[in-house]
Amino acid sequence: MPLRSPALPRTALLTGVGRRRGIGAAIARGLAADGFDLALSFHADYDRRVLREDSDVELLAEELRSQGRRITLLPGDLSDPAVPPQLVAAAREALGPLGALVMSHCESVDSSILNTTVESFDRHYAVNVRASWLLMKSFAEQVPLGPVSPDGTAPAGGATAAGGAVIALTSDHTAYNLPYGATKGALDRLVLAGTHELADRGIRTNVVNPGPIDTGWMDDGIRAAAATQTPGGRLGSPDTVADLVRFLVSEQGAWIRGQLLLSNGGFSTPAV
Repeated sequence: MPLRSPALPRTALLTGVGRRRGIGAAIARGLAADGFDLALSFHADYDRRVLREDSDVELLAEELRSQGRRITLLPGDLSDPAVPPQLVAAAREALGPLGALVMSHCESVDSSILNTTVESFDRHYAVNVRASWLLMKSFAEQVPLGPVSPDGTAPAGGATAAGGAVIALTSDHTAYNLPYGATKGALDRLVLAGTHELADRGIRTNVVNPGPIDTGWMDDGIRAAAATQTPGGRLGSPDTVADLVRFLVSEQGAWIRGQLLLSNGGFSTPAV
């Protein structure tokens, strides 16, 4: 009988959790319902500057604490290379060893090939790629090395370390959102490499592409157009993203490794 991968510590660091109606908040609620204690990273300046909303993560934290979960809030600007390792260290100090890292943060400012500034491109790269690498690196460093066979199962007569799960959210959007789309492509390669490079720590990594999810940025026209490009005629929600993340960090989802998963209801972008 094949051995099941060990259960992860029920602790997780989530990034990009500034607003209660966002994808990060839905993931936080789902993982909390599954018994995870959570460190929630956010950057209030991004919510105000790009999304034109104030962060309400404190209310989310109160909601989850009322369910008996330990919640710690970790503000920080991920464009600063010192911040990612600080977040992981602070999360571990508050919660103990971390079992999961879910990266739903991003820099996303619309611009094209002709009008993207060097400053904007560099900030997109710093937040979407460099910070994600540094978060993965710091997360992996706090997971002990263990004997792991090439297929990810415990070798005969031994047991793997508890390991960990890393999940990043990505997107297909590129045209007229160029620095965002380009850096999301780099993020995909970075995270998928982790399944192979971090196998000796029992860490599995996956990327989730949820398609268009309305977290407040869509108007009626965008919602209608996106829905018509989905076979079911409707869009997904933050909860549909959270459902897949919850499965991937579970014992039942542990065999899924090194994958870029389209969880978009069949959404497709027509050729122009």
